[in-house]
Amino acid sequence: MLLEDVTSANLIVIKRDGSTAGFDLAKIYRAIYLALQELAINDHEFVMQAVREVVASLPAPSLLENTLEIEVIHAAITDFLLNSKYPQAAQSYISFRVKRETNNEKTVDITQAVAKLLNRDKTVINENANKDSTIFNTQRDLTAGSVAKAYALRSMLPKAVANAHIKGEIHFHDLDYNPFQPMTNCCLIDIAGMLRNGFQIGNAKVESPKSINTATAQISQIIANVASSQYGGCSVDRVDEVLAPYAHLNYQKHLQDAQTWIEPDKQENYAWAKTQKDIYDAMQSLEYEINTLYSSNGQTPFVTLGFGLGTNQYEREIQKAILQVRIKGIGKDGYTAIFPKLVFGLRKGINFSPQDPNYDIKQLALECSAQRMYPDVLSYDKLTELEGDYKVPMGCRSFLPQWIDPDTGQAVNAGRNNLGVVTLNLPRIAIEAHGEKDRFWQIFTQRVEIVKQALLYRIKRCEEAVPENAPILYQHGALGLRATAKETTVSKFFQNHRATVSIGYIGLYEVATCFYGPQWETNREAKEFTLEILERLNDYATCWKQEYPYWFSVYATPSESLTDRFCRLDQAKFGLIPDVTDKDYYTNSFHYDVRKKITPFAKIDFEAEYAPYTKGGFIHYCEYPKLTHNLAALEAVWDYAYDKVAYLGTNTPIDHCYVCDFAGEFLPTACGFKCPQCGNEDPATCDVVKRTCGYLGNPQKRPMVHGRHVEISQRVKHLEEKK
Repeated sequence: MLLEDVTSANLIVIKRDGSTAGFDLAKIYRAIYLALQELAINDHEFVMQAVREVVASLPAPSLLENTLEIEVIHAAITDFLLNSKYPQAAQSYISFRVKRETNNEKTVDITQAVAKLLNRDKTVINENANKDSTIFNTQRDLTAGSVAKAYALRSMLPKAVANAHIKGEIHFHDLDYNPFQPMTNCCLIDIAGMLRNGFQIGNAKVESPKSINTATAQISQIIANVASSQYGGCSVDRVDEVLAPYAHLNYQKHLQDAQTWIEPDKQENYAWAKTQKDIYDAMQSLEYEINTLYSSNGQTPFVTLGFGLGTNQYEREIQKAILQVRIKGIGKDGYTAIFPKLVFGLRKGINFSPQDPNYDIKQLALECSAQRMYPDVLSYDKLTELEGDYKVPMGCRSFLPQWIDPDTGQAVNAGRNNLGVVTLNLPRIAIEAHGEKDRFWQIFTQRVEIVKQALLYRIKRCEEAVPENAPILYQHGALGLRATAKETTVSKFFQNHRATVSIGYIGLYEVATCFYGPQWETNREAKEFTLEILERLNDYATCWKQEYPYWFSVYATPSESLTDRFCRLDQAKFGLIPDVTDKDYYTNSFHYDVRKKITPFAKIDFEAEYAPYTKGGFIHYCEYPKLTHNLAALEAVWDYAYDKVAYLGTNTPIDHCYVCDFAGEFLPTACGFKCPQCGNEDPATCDVVKRTCGYLGNPQKRPMVHGRHVEISQRVKHLEEKK
């Protein structure tokens, strides 16, 4: 086979796992180069000659199939090296292949997987910053997860999918739960329906509550059970509006009591004062109960509360109580609550401007965000424009598009869910493309097909569940519908595009850096290239949605540990590439390089173009100095963002040392943070809160993986500190 024939033909290589890839001369070059490097030999001329002769020795592909087996290429490289002036390089090449295959075998070996956990490998025990790996129930979950992950890779996933995951070309998320169990990812719990119609947990049949206090107690039990029946986040949308009728029941009861004991002209004031206290106590109890819960997978339930759009007196009072409880903090020292995540809805005419009826609550939300980083804000008009209607995300950023129930013709959000995520390693594709756009798109197309295969398997596995597997989800109302005793399938919860499944991505910054250099953000051609990547992913999602009865969507993956894993694997494979792999992390989704100085307004403008292509999930956030005395600056950013981005988070220093009473930003250490005033690092006497990705974490109590720690440490403020 001639070199020019190979470079001009669309030759397809068949891998051992059955997947295919385009023939790539660079891979042959790299394999021979690395074999010589093992022997400390630098001979570029020899490597170039080797590539030519290896290609020449390959059998001509069939004109009909135009394919070549990967083992034929390996044999040709080995034969050439054995007969060259460096025959010892053949052994280096063989050893390298054996080592790689051995490492892959270790990944799918259950004994090795458990050994990594027992040896407290930080890539395992710190994979999820919401899990405390020192406690027994979390250790049990991690042990079960290690076994499930290894078994799934060895015996369950399609070979091409498992191989791509092990190599780091894609990431099949939450392998410790799915596919070993047919579990789903995240959901919007139909809390309103469950409270209204009653539900069952275990042997207890629960009736509709008669007070807001009972309603919030029921919500906490629902959340705990839902969180134990899936592996992702769950959300309660419009919780102020959901709970308002139950607060009204409190008011009616107090008014009835007042008619017996209180003077007529004071009865309504008495009833309202008592109701206000009930509301505050109920919301405080909900906050404490969520933070003291452990789900069956050993973590605090990852729950989001959405609120802010209700305007009657009960809804307003619930909104204020949520914010006041969060501002006060947990316990006598006032620690920042990590959960529930709070998401405040902004809407013109309701709470946006001083003339709006709920503008005072917006001011309270600003105060809360400056002190506790939550709430994040949702811009009603922009979110409706993007998704078709308004709802909070499921967990930290996974959004549902508008869906019309074909049976009723009504739009439905509550009770819908997501079946899981598979994320594409975009920087890997860019590195392998060696600056050639055509090669990038060729590899991109091949990898997306692996993602499709992975997602279809994920859907198939979820549909193998039966209603009895998760009664709270399928039989008792959390997912909106309720399976009857005769039903043996859960398909109706997912099909007709009711459920979503997500194409994830990471590292647009690194992709453009490979082609245009690290300062590419001001280069319109570079920006258009990154937008085209998301546009093509979105086109795939649209095409698959038409082909299958599920809503495929593009998802800006949170990449809590994946930001470390992909970079770590690529660093081992390709070495230290400036501003790509040498940072020890990849940049989440479409975010602006965290190391660069930019105003929050310019950052919002830069990122706003990406969201329309990634409707399955996204978040924007800006880094601020301490803002407790400069709420006007934060409000200016919220207002500016309203018509530009739908979902915005606030990152501001809220660390607190209880030894010297320092409040502000702790300094990063090698694997944690310390008080800049007294050097305190003891998690028992300090409260360190950072935005891990879409949600908050406490890295002193629950450390995060190395790459995420480095990324957080390098974040630059987008506003100057007010002197």
